[in-house]
Amino acid sequence: MKFNSEQPKIIVVGSSSIDLVLNTERYPQANETVMAIKSETFFGGKGANQAVGTARLGANTLFIGCVGMDPYGQQILRNLVDQNVNVGFVHEDIDVATGTAYVTASGGKNAIVVVPSANYSLKPEHLENADKFFSTADLVLVQLEIPMNVVEAVYEKCKKYGTKLGIYAAPAHKLSQEIIDYATFVILKSNYLSLMFDEDTKDEVLKKYPNKIFLRDDTNSTVYYNGSEMRFYRNDPKEMPNKMGMGDAFTSGFAIAFCHGNEIDDCVKFGNDVSLKVSKKRGSQLGLPYLKDFKF
Repeated sequence: MKFNSEQPKIIVVGSSSIDLVLNTERYPQANETVMAIKSETFFGGKGANQAVGTARLGANTLFIGCVGMDPYGQQILRNLVDQNVNVGFVHEDIDVATGTAYVTASGGKNAIVVVPSANYSLKPEHLENADKFFSTADLVLVQLEIPMNVVEAVYEKCKKYGTKLGIYAAPAHKLSQEIIDYATFVILKSNYLSLMFDEDTKDEVLKKYPNKIFLRDDTNSTVYYNGSEMRFYRNDPKEMPNKMGMGDAFTSGFAIAFCHGNEIDDCVKFGNDVSLKVSKKRGSQLGLPYLKDFKF
């Protein structure tokens, strides 16, 4: 692994939320009430997670998103500022609430219901004030918890300036062929593959997009095709108290390694290492590591 002295400039366009987690002994069935062992509140949202993740790993990170003008929104903004993320282009909407996610956690698994709220109030025009930053960014990261017309507008901005685009395709949503072809890399969960690529098999998809499509699963493993062979890297934690945000952590680590000019194999390994660390603490952001946490 190599790291340059210059900070990568990364723009993250995406969601932010407050995650409300209920820990239960088992999932409730229909028409059934169960008692929670405890409740917890964390900062989350795939975009905010990746903004914090890349900033902690040494990037100069700018976040573009939308929050409500409510206590949750103010908490999210303060947290991002504390994590050295530039929030100067986060839109505050007085008419909607800040996004939330309701999580039932039981037996090492999570059932999640997301209420997008302000995240769905993000509009293409909110990108315009940050136009000059798109022209100088080393990489733009986007996820799919925001309106698709914003994702398309991000693609258009990147195409306009020739800026690299990384996509964490979650939750699953079909992307246009133009966006997939332009993207520098696309990371997605293996169980989303058929939704993204119709009838193609895993091997067919990966071989069609060498060093571009990276499939992830819950064992902290990543598979991809490097142009000549299938590659597989797994870093399975012995204990995994948290699975929330592991994909965002992987994306952050991969992005940072990529921006520093590392080989794809090393980018994948570093992404997995970052994801492993986040799995050891509760919540999506608490376990996100700093560069100083690694030995190179």
